Amino acid sequence: MKLSTKITTASLVLFFGAALGFAAPVSENWENLCTKCHGADGKGLTKVGKKLQLKDYTDAKVQAEMKDEDIFKTISDGVTDKAGKEKMKAYKAELSADEIKDLAAYVRKFKA
Repeated sequence: MKLSTKITTASLVLFFGAALGFAAPVSENWENLCTKCHGADGKGLTKVGKKLQLKDYTDAKVQAEMKDEDIFKTISDGVTDKAGKEKMKAYKAELSADEIKDLAAYVRKFKA
């Protein structure tokens, strides 16, 4: 019984360690999930970004108006308009809390 417990514990440790090791780098997450709308440079000057009138993350005034908690919540929960139509997908099911935290910090790096 003790041997099977040890094997199970070791397996779980290896599984979770491997899962953590597969977390994508923040720049890769930005590229894959955000650039279509926000652009690689964070200015939001893409076709979709212009249509949705996205904020320019390189603008110091825009950065000053945003709170870290709000950025995290937006990435986690997404954005809907007043009619309930999705404007930005929620990523809490796809990204870990640490990955979302890293993306929020990545947005801050666009500040001019």
